Amino acid sequence: MESSKKMMNGLMHEHFHSCSIWMEESWDASYDGSRHSDDSYHEKLHIEPIYESFVCPLTKQVMRDPVTIENGHTFEREAIERWFRECKDSGRRPCCPLTLKELSSTDLNPSIALRHTIEEWTQRNDAAQLDNACRSFGPGSSEAEILQALGYITNICQKNKSNRHLVRNAELIPLIADMLKSSSRKVRCIALQTLCVVAEDNDDNKEVISVGDTVRTVVKFLSHDHSQEREAAVSLLYELSKSEALCEKIGGVNGAILILVGLASSKSENVLTVEKADKILDNLEKCEKFVKQMAENGRLKPLLKLLLEGSPETQLSMAAYLGELVLSNDVKIFVAQTAGSALVDVMRSGSKQSREAALKALNQVSSHEASAKILIEAGILPPLVKDLFTVGVNLLPMRLKEVSATVLANIVASGADIESIPLNQDHQTLVSDDIIHNLLHLISNTGPAIECKLLQVLVGLTSSSKTVKNIVSAIRSSGATISLIQFIETPQRDLRMASIKLLHNISPYMGQELSDALQGTAGQLCSLMRVISENNGISEEQAAAIGLLANLPEMDSGLTRRLLAEEAFPMITSKILRIRQGKTRGGRFVTPYLEGLVQVLSRITYILESESGVVALIQEHNLASLFIDLLQMNGVDKVQMVSAMALENLSQRSKHLTRIPEHPVQGFCASVFPCFSKPPETTGLCRVHHGQCSIKDSFCLLEGKGVEKLVACLDHNNEKVVEASLAALCTLLEDGLDIEQGVLVLCETEGIKPILEILLENRTEFLRQRAVWAVERILRTEEIAMEISGDPNVGNALVEAFRHGDYRTKQIAERALKHVDKLPNFSGIFPKIGG
Repeated sequence: MESSKKMMNGLMHEHFHSCSIWMEESWDASYDGSRHSDDSYHEKLHIEPIYESFVCPLTKQVMRDPVTIENGHTFEREAIERWFRECKDSGRRPCCPLTLKELSSTDLNPSIALRHTIEEWTQRNDAAQLDNACRSFGPGSSEAEILQALGYITNICQKNKSNRHLVRNAELIPLIADMLKSSSRKVRCIALQTLCVVAEDNDDNKEVISVGDTVRTVVKFLSHDHSQEREAAVSLLYELSKSEALCEKIGGVNGAILILVGLASSKSENVLTVEKADKILDNLEKCEKFVKQMAENGRLKPLLKLLLEGSPETQLSMAAYLGELVLSNDVKIFVAQTAGSALVDVMRSGSKQSREAALKALNQVSSHEASAKILIEAGILPPLVKDLFTVGVNLLPMRLKEVSATVLANIVASGADIESIPLNQDHQTLVSDDIIHNLLHLISNTGPAIECKLLQVLVGLTSSSKTVKNIVSAIRSSGATISLIQFIETPQRDLRMASIKLLHNISPYMGQELSDALQGTAGQLCSLMRVISENNGISEEQAAAIGLLANLPEMDSGLTRRLLAEEAFPMITSKILRIRQGKTRGGRFVTPYLEGLVQVLSRITYILESESGVVALIQEHNLASLFIDLLQMNGVDKVQMVSAMALENLSQRSKHLTRIPEHPVQGFCASVFPCFSKPPETTGLCRVHHGQCSIKDSFCLLEGKGVEKLVACLDHNNEKVVEASLAALCTLLEDGLDIEQGVLVLCETEGIKPILEILLENRTEFLRQRAVWAVERILRTEEIAMEISGDPNVGNALVEAFRHGDYRTKQIAERALKHVDKLPNFSGIFPKIGG
């Protein structure tokens, strides 16, 4: 019996403790969480004394629902029910927790009178405490007093939801809101939490909280460094946002939506904070203007949802706003995937107003390659082209045709394969002649803005090797060349640049037609030169302009003479030198710009014989030396190739420009006495040309140290560079020159071996022809012929050239084989020649 009592005492003590903790936590959870003694607890929470009959013997707390058991003792209902359950769970009969005597019944009788008395006492006590709380918010209150008051307010609201109106009636809400401006971070944080409890499920309290600048103040906490303040502010705003009326105030605070969007997408914030920020934004979506703000700050889903599911008026509004936004590329892809088909459908069948909104939205979305390709899959091309060409009732105003043209230009610039997409029942495509003719007609009969966009469409189509020939054919058949060239003179920079880029793209296919057109008009060539000569860095337009001229036939002497008249070559020379000296800012267009400059400059070397004054111009600017220098531009193959070709042309003129020394006429003594007839020796003459040479005046490769640089290019990976370099070197072995000395120069610069390797490799027919010609000349030197005769590979290569070459190559190969067969094998020749 004694052990049973001890066990029951233990159970009761444990139960008292657990119930006490439970009840205290439920009563005072909002306070700072520390445990207090009963006396201090009662002292802090109550004004009137606590009567013993109010307190549950189990929980040691004031009862809320007092009930009496059969022996007359009174307990908190929840506490005594738990006691009886534990008795049952332990296998014992129910007993009174105070007397430990067994009970015959567990029936509970409500103590209604006691409960009413406790409720009246509680109301008086709460009123007194609220009055104390008001005084605690005064100017002289300590932080501890303020925190205690906030804790009590939180407690009283959590204890009973109906108590929230007491806080409002006591005019405590403005006082709590004032605590948000406290210098104490702890006070600010607890004040936010208290307002959240006060506002919960109580629209009247929320309305009071929103008076003044409280909402603005709370929003400011969202950007505070202290995480607890941010989290408390988000919780309060979420509670307030449940009221549709307050959503207007929250979203109306400048920067609120931007900050909330940032929080909702944050990877570093507390998960609950992120979720609540997201829910606040969900609540704010009820207002269209906030949906637009969210979209502006990167939260597109609400706007797209309204665009797809809203009323016709809302859809129109959202589409129009989407067209005004500046979207990131990722967002453009998302919009294309989500709403692309819907926007295309509006283009097909919507009203003019809705088509306008859809077009502006598609203009934004189509400006990124990936999103443009998604729109192509959604079927954008047919209605887009239809809008451009439609006349009559459904005609789009010209300002919208401009948007259509812009979208079409974006679509074409995406690089997608559009040449096979049918646009109508006739299965015409964007590269069909009729479609291109219509585009060219629009270009000639509209304003500058739409002309520019349509030219950009053609630029895109001519940038693809798959479609450029279709466009060239349509331009030829429509006779549009002259009208396209005329845009070079337009004052609108974008329009001019689009036309120059188009002409550049088609110039490899229409070189002669464009050259003739430029010569047949007054100002276009001059305008091109003005663009090329601009000194504001190197632009895409400049690269296209010089590229256009570079692609025109270099043998067209008429165009070259026009360029001479425009004084183009001195300007171009200056531009090249500034780039080589690093005085001109580079960029991604510097390489094509330089390639074009060098190619156009090389034109002057093709009219050396026919145009007086050209040689003097080349000499004045020392262009031969410049071309030799450009051979060293490794990595810019076209510059090296064109420079070698120009040097070939110049070197061919060297024998005509070298100054042959004049010997004096022999006198009488010389005729009578032969010993006086020996001509005087002249020093400093060129070994190859037997005259006075220089790189500047006679373009002599030997004097300009150009042979070594050309030999170095024979090892180039680019066959075109090798062809041009070999051709230039061959000018040293031409008839009328000292071929033996030319061969010796090649030996000294280690050029023989690369030429033989070119013959053996047989990379192209042109290289084989040139190599066979050069080798035949080289083999005229007996010592070299002796050395090479021992190499069967050279013999075999010459035999192959003899068997498979053209008539002239066969003849030269035959002569070369005779040279090889003159002598048997003999080694050690090259070192002796080189010495």
